[in-house]
Amino acid sequence: MKGRVGIIGGSGFYEMEGMKRLKKVKVTTPFGKPSDDFVTGVLEGKEVVFLARHGKGHSILPSEINYRANIWGMKKLGVDRIISISACGSLRKDIKPLDIVVPDQYVDRTNQARRMTFFGEGVVAHVTFADPVCGHLSKILYESGCSLGVSMHQAGTYINMEGPEFSTRAESELYRSWGMDIIAMSNMAEAKLAREAEICFATLACVTDYDCWYLEADTESVTVELIIQNLAKNVENAKNIVRHALRKIGEERPCACGTALKNAIITNPKFIPAKTKKKLELLIGKYIK
Repeated sequence: MKGRVGIIGGSGFYEMEGMKRLKKVKVTTPFGKPSDDFVTGVLEGKEVVFLARHGKGHSILPSEINYRANIWGMKKLGVDRIISISACGSLRKDIKPLDIVVPDQYVDRTNQARRMTFFGEGVVAHVTFADPVCGHLSKILYESGCSLGVSMHQAGTYINMEGPEFSTRAESELYRSWGMDIIAMSNMAEAKLAREAEICFATLACVTDYDCWYLEADTESVTVELIIQNLAKNVENAKNIVRHALRKIGEERPCACGTALKNAIITNPKFIPAKTKKKLELLIGKYIK
């Protein structure tokens, strides 16, 4: 089954109600185990695949997530678009808690602590990543949120911190001085791997707090209690946006995401080890025979 839409649920988003013909699927990947079983089904007339990023009971740290297995599993199940939902902190006063941002840029501060490429072991590929999200899919998400009356922000830069601790005040102010808009811990790896897998990728970044830079008499620094209070409201909005967006997603992909690897594989095919070639068949098979 091709043309499915993948949904990756973040903090507080552990299932997608309303799916029909539900089926749990275990996927074996060359990169180990995904975060959880994938759940396939039909939602708003579309074939969808859902995955809880942090696993059952939210048991996996952002730095422990097997991002490669998660995205590989989506690809193997025929997903060509991924909607990723992520809780985040705001680094701008005008981006308020309970707002939703559809970021168009990312900055990595994990220092490559997470594995963010499928390549290596004898094959080199360099995909274009200047625009790290699918503009077409992002537009659908933004317009869907606006039509539902959600306070949306089109575009913005998501800084991917390491965690699991939240920022120090000095870090928070540093990121603001760089012009960052929101901060969270998980999306950069997903965006990079989705591009290598030629999957359209876009994020609904749900604002739970102001990080720790924003201090006024009637506010407090980011706390787990505050985040949990806002998560439930954000998750409900995100689920409604996803349902609405699915109705607007067509069969064709009017973007370049589906050919990201076309000119990206640098290694001469005759030098690619047979083992690696077989391992990456799902990704490179249409280019390397």
